[in-house]
Amino acid sequence: MAFFDDLQNGRLDETLATLARNESVDVNELVEGIRRGHIAVLASRARRNHIRPSAVGEGLRVKVNANIGTSEAASSIEQELAKLDAALSAGTDAVMDLSTGGDLREVRFRILERCDVPLGTVPVYEAAVNSMRRDAGVTGMSANEMLAAVRTHAEDGVDFMTVHAGLTREQAAAASSRAAGIVSRGGAFLACWMEANDAENPYYERFDEVLDICRRHDVVLSLGDSLRPGCIADAGDEAQLGELRILGDLVLRARAAGVQVIVEGPGHVPISEIVEQMRIAKELCHRAPLYVLGPIVTDVAPGYDHVTSAIGGALAASAGADFLCYVTRAEHVCLPDADDVHEGVVCARIAAHAGDIARNLPAAREWDAQMTSARKNLDWKRQFAIAIDRQRPETMRQMRGGGSDKQCSMCGSLCAMRLVNELEASA
Repeated sequence: MAFFDDLQNGRLDETLATLARNESVDVNELVEGIRRGHIAVLASRARRNHIRPSAVGEGLRVKVNANIGTSEAASSIEQELAKLDAALSAGTDAVMDLSTGGDLREVRFRILERCDVPLGTVPVYEAAVNSMRRDAGVTGMSANEMLAAVRTHAEDGVDFMTVHAGLTREQAAAASSRAAGIVSRGGAFLACWMEANDAENPYYERFDEVLDICRRHDVVLSLGDSLRPGCIADAGDEAQLGELRILGDLVLRARAAGVQVIVEGPGHVPISEIVEQMRIAKELCHRAPLYVLGPIVTDVAPGYDHVTSAIGGALAASAGADFLCYVTRAEHVCLPDADDVHEGVVCARIAAHAGDIARNLPAAREWDAQMTSARKNLDWKRQFAIAIDRQRPETMRQMRGGGSDKQCSMCGSLCAMRLVNELEASA
């Protein structure tokens, strides 16, 4: 049963009412955005009534996704569940399981059981890992196995999935002169497969089959950006833009088939080019919800890419990005742990909120107004309750506060707000 059938027949009324209330928007405007494809509801039919509903797109609060998942070097389900808990407690709006180590399906089931926000996956990872485990390498996958992975993930109940359907043989060849080449893991799998098998990308050639699976299970299709720039030098090149044009065509096909679709974006982008890249992506992809990684604004800060991505994410959100994929400080270095995940989500949420303020969303402005009032009144408890991350400032104040409830150790009795408040009280 397709999502849009449920929409037409009123079976989503309760979900839509909740979403509209959470977003402070009119439900009719929300429905119109969904029908036009400018908004997507991240909730598969299997999990719609068991998770907190979330939507991404125009006029809504910018959302944040957290990537977790095992690797070939580390495959502890317990560690991934700890990272899931860290992401949820930090306030992520969605999670993606990018596991490539251990029993991939068991990991997915365990995360699905525990995750009360939308969960996404990348099916080609599982097809590639299974091929490698039988010593056939990444290029040993069959086209049928790639499609079967999409079907399995949909049947397991994931809410959205990344499918790298826009990478053609021609576009993969266009990346050969790049400084960093192809940095998307799924994109690299498919580029190697196409070259070794002298064949076109099955996800592109058999896109109608992908759509049929997504429609049947109400899975939101996230069109992967296989050729996102992996360094500043490659940003905005013809390889990236050429794939984006193909993704725009696929967006129209998905909408015609009754499948909700979002589009993934860059990548490493100079801060001066982010606004234009968001404009181009929205235009070429017909205002589909835009899901960006970062963007990371410099290549030289390993260990601090939660910062470089938050800088780019704030600007991207203000310029039209709808969904920010966090980047942790472990990016380019190692597999993140639970602490990395928590801090990554917080940084991405700060970026998203900064974008909401720039987009002049009333709820975002009101949130900041509440903090201003609490600070003016030197109400520390209220400040911590309002803060994006309550734990850190509360702990810092306990350790270095300065004693009085009406001051901190930064200014003490010379606090500007305290002095002005006393002046006003005596007037």
